[in-house]
Amino acid sequence: MASSFKYPDITRSEIIGYLAHFGFASNVTEQDLLNPTRELVENIYTHLLNYLDLIQEDDEQADFAALEVFHNPDLHVSTVPVMNLLHKMRGLLAAIDCPGQFTLWDLIKPDPDRTKLFLGSLLNFCTHRTIKMDELTSLAGELDVFVEQKQALEEKLSQLNAEITQCNELRAREALLVQEEEAKVKELKQTIAGLNNHQVSLKSETRKMKERAQELDELTSNVEFELVQSAQENAHLRYKIVQSPDKLQRALEEKKSHQVEAKNTERAAMQAFQDKNATLELYTKALKKMSKSLEQMKAIQEQANSVKSVEKEIKALKCKLGEDEMLDKSLDAKLVEKQGKADQLDEMKKKVEIECILAREEATKELNNVKSQVESTRNGLLLRKKQVETVIAEGDAVNAKIISVGENAESQCQQLKLKHEEVAKEFMMYSNKVGDVLKRYRVDPPTQQ
Repeated sequence: MASSFKYPDITRSEIIGYLAHFGFASNVTEQDLLNPTRELVENIYTHLLNYLDLIQEDDEQADFAALEVFHNPDLHVSTVPVMNLLHKMRGLLAAIDCPGQFTLWDLIKPDPDRTKLFLGSLLNFCTHRTIKMDELTSLAGELDVFVEQKQALEEKLSQLNAEITQCNELRAREALLVQEEEAKVKELKQTIAGLNNHQVSLKSETRKMKERAQELDELTSNVEFELVQSAQENAHLRYKIVQSPDKLQRALEEKKSHQVEAKNTERAAMQAFQDKNATLELYTKALKKMSKSLEQMKAIQEQANSVKSVEKEIKALKCKLGEDEMLDKSLDAKLVEKQGKADQLDEMKKKVEIECILAREEATKELNNVKSQVESTRNGLLLRKKQVETVIAEGDAVNAKIISVGENAESQCQQLKLKHEEVAKEFMMYSNKVGDVLKRYRVDPPTQQ
């Protein structure tokens, strides 16, 4: 899989800074990178693989298990970890599309330029991986925050729904109370109208009774005046009786007639007085009734006032209901807004989950590729191990032959040396003899003219 990062030219000082940043404990200098040693590059590569979590705890056990296969494991104690590191480095560099091919020679006899290339590739990948992991961590943190906000919004939404349900229940109850109070108000208005009509009729009757009482008072005053006049006439008649009996007789007759008339008038006055008493009693009863009616009117007035207060309360409740409706509308708008935010959070969560799934799939693919490479490399290593074992066996046989041939050659060399010494002695003896003969027959060279 192609990586999304590039391979910029990183200087050796930058490589040292990156190594310190990624926790490489050893103090590495530029001179160390210019003349890299096997131990240094192995430590750096192992540290970076550990940082990338590519070295498992079972690798050492696998190395020991691999050593058990060899006939002489002591000779391969350092070889198996190196081959394991070589295999992991090849798989990692191939996965990140490194332009260079990592070989065993880069571990045993590292070249400065190739080491710089491989370290730059690994450090670039580590930096890229750290950035991506930080982004994923921040996204995961934001996702957790979004989930918490969503839960808080859902709780608040449930609370608002419960409050809306309570408001609706209260509205229904208050609507029933309002209907009952409106029915009571209508009944009270009808009662007030009837009582007002009754009050008007009572006022008219009272007015009539007052007029009748005035008439009776005038009649009573007239009767009293006539009684006074009759008393004066009686006194005058008594005086006349003393003066003239005839006249007195006539006067008595007239008086009798007048007395009859007075008695009739008195009867009429008594009747009028009784009528007046009856009228007074009637007035008293009417007054009691009017006082009762007045008390009823006051009670009705109080009920009307209470009705007005109830109407005011109903208006206040209606205003409150209107405010509750406005609040419900605003809460519905907020609910729609929060639902939109919740949908956005769900979409972001789905996107993040999809990205995580894709990243997991990519990592799984890389892991499968690395595992397949590891398996193929392991099979190759097994074949090479068998070949190495056969070569080692052949080498042991060759070594045995070489040892036997060396021993034979050494014995032959000894013999040849002895013969050489004997030949040399004979040659020396022969040369001495030849020298003596030549001295005898030596002739001086001719002189030039």
